Amino acid sequence: MKQYYPKNGRIILHVDMNSFFASVEMAYDASLKGKPIAVAGNPEERKGIIVTCSYEARKFGVKTTMAVWEAKKLCPKLIILRPNFERYREASGAMFDILRQYSELVEPVSIDEGYIDITESYELGTPLEIATKIQKQLLNELDLPCSIGIAPNKFLAKMASDMKKPMGITIMRKRDIPEKIWTLPLIEMHGIGKKTAEKLMNIGLQTIKDLAYSDEKQLEKILGIRGMKLKERANGVDLRTVDPNAANDFKSVGSSTTLPKDCSNQQELLKVLERLALETAQRLKKKNYLTKNVSITIRYKNRSTITRSRKLNNPIIQYSDIYNAAKVLFMKHWNGNPVRLLGVTGQDLVDQQHAVEQLNLFSYEKAAVKEPLYKAIDQLREKYGENAVLKGLKNNDRKK
Repeated sequence: MKQYYPKNGRIILHVDMNSFFASVEMAYDASLKGKPIAVAGNPEERKGIIVTCSYEARKFGVKTTMAVWEAKKLCPKLIILRPNFERYREASGAMFDILRQYSELVEPVSIDEGYIDITESYELGTPLEIATKIQKQLLNELDLPCSIGIAPNKFLAKMASDMKKPMGITIMRKRDIPEKIWTLPLIEMHGIGKKTAEKLMNIGLQTIKDLAYSDEKQLEKILGIRGMKLKERANGVDLRTVDPNAANDFKSVGSSTTLPKDCSNQQELLKVLERLALETAQRLKKKNYLTKNVSITIRYKNRSTITRSRKLNNPIIQYSDIYNAAKVLFMKHWNGNPVRLLGVTGQDLVDQQHAVEQLNLFSYEKAAVKEPLYKAIDQLREKYGENAVLKGLKNNDRKK
């Protein structure tokens, strides 16, 4: 089978589970199969939000993030289920255990998708045979469908896996790029979101081919170094390797500072804590992670140091949420003595792109309402500096 594998290049699969949460629920309860179902944060509430839905529901126009009432209007027979995250985590673990039977080089990128480098797995068959075996094994053993992309690099494998859903297998070679990739609109390119697509369209780029042939100086001007990376991807260039340890690269993200002088003024210390929370949030956003565990470090004048952490019910990324969690810890554990160093750290990191907030109706909608405000604040800070907007302290924060 070695003749089916490149002498110098790689063969990478991207395995993407189809409608994962809904599929897990149908595997758990066979009576749900073939029916339009949706997983929602709070199905009892009229304004609950759809987290994911089955393909049967999608045929009626039901989509992720749609309000439950709207989904029910489109599909009156829609079955709404509460999310069971423990069940999904177990299914995810079993899925990745199966993938590791085919190669040691397996890189999870979220709870329901991952890359596999099968370059050295030629004894198991051709790339297409291996992909077919994986797809059948996941379906037979876990009752879970998936789509798989086969390509020489991660970007093309990801693009390929999106092309046939559910239960598709797509081979993407570099020679296929003009026909299969370049004809697509920019918004369908992996790595390009709505805002980036709008920026590119503002300079006359409409398709992935336009990006592939775009002016480098113009790209760098509007997107910085990221613009060059996107152009490389548009031309099918992606040198990233499949790294089994990638998920552990960012075990924590944080910021700390030694104060100019020892301080015991509560108001000043909270200001420092807020700035550290802001820096931590900015670093999390750059790395595309959320945190489920906030910790603080307090070092006193006599150099004694304490670290305290707080596990959260839901992953967070906004600086105000990080600050609130850090402030609770600080107020509980600061003994009132002069402080020499403060630190704020986000731990138990979750991939932002695929994180699903385990929120009740109130907190979900509260977050949704605030999102435009957060974006506006981020834009102001980007333009005028990180201290351009800082949240005011409440009166009870000003007490020493």
